[in-house]
Amino acid sequence: MKNFLLVSFFFLLHTITQAQPWSLAVSLGTANYQGDIVDQPYTFDNSRFAIGFGAEYNVSTRINLKAMLHITSLTADDKDNIKPYLLGRNLNFTTNLTELGITAHYDLLNFDTHNIVPYVFGGIAIFHFNPFTYDSLGAKTYLQPLSTEGQGLTGIATEVKPYSLTQWSIPFGGGFKCRINEMVSISLELGLRKLFSDYIDDLSSTYVDKAALLAQRGPKAVSLAYRGDELKTNPGTYPAGGTVRGGAKSKDWYYFTLLTASFRLSAKNSTNRFNRSSLKCPARNF
Repeated sequence: MKNFLLVSFFFLLHTITQAQPWSLAVSLGTANYQGDIVDQPYTFDNSRFAIGFGAEYNVSTRINLKAMLHITSLTADDKDNIKPYLLGRNLNFTTNLTELGITAHYDLLNFDTHNIVPYVFGGIAIFHFNPFTYDSLGAKTYLQPLSTEGQGLTGIATEVKPYSLTQWSIPFGGGFKCRINEMVSISLELGLRKLFSDYIDDLSSTYVDKAALLAQRGPKAVSLAYRGDELKTNPGTYPAGGTVRGGAKSKDWYYFTLLTASFRLSAKNSTNRFNRSSLKCPARNF
């Protein structure tokens, strides 16, 4: 699925850049996760590098459509929590993440007549993830096949379907942009992702019965479903089936903080050309 997203993106990029008015965009920044391991609404803890490539179409003086491919990773660890029951759970995850999204951007001011313009955006995206961890011996292990909360197991009290590694999201947010010259502009934005899955961290609801998990997925699944027994101080034991493991009532989130440079593929018509002397970003005073 990841390869499909990449091929689809570059095909789309090749197609749309044959027309005008188009801009190419490159983004650099950070990505962060919020969910059952990190419950703060916004934090730079465990930030990961993010990069994006895409194209933007100017529909009107205030509305732009943008297609972007973002590549990043997300991570979190119970060791960074301060709540005792989260520390005792001792879970962690990391996932690489590839996202292809299409968003509509609305400028709150006319970019032709203002130096700095605030904007808001919203749209739809598809993303691929695959959470993994390292076991006590340092071996990298992908978590979804282990059914750590009983996904796909038979004969248990509540049967749960395995979660898909490719999901839809709703990107939205806002930022500010500034024109460097007639051909180049930069923007700084915060983009949130409303998800429809609670398993980007492989953690959502309750512990599955240990005996059922051991019988159908093996000892590694048991050891990574609960890792409190790895603690050097106050090691715990695997909780009874049905004990709360995560918070199923709220879905996971991830978000980007990005600096983006946009490069127009051609200048505007002479009848609507930008005023270079008045529309550049404010100069620095040294």
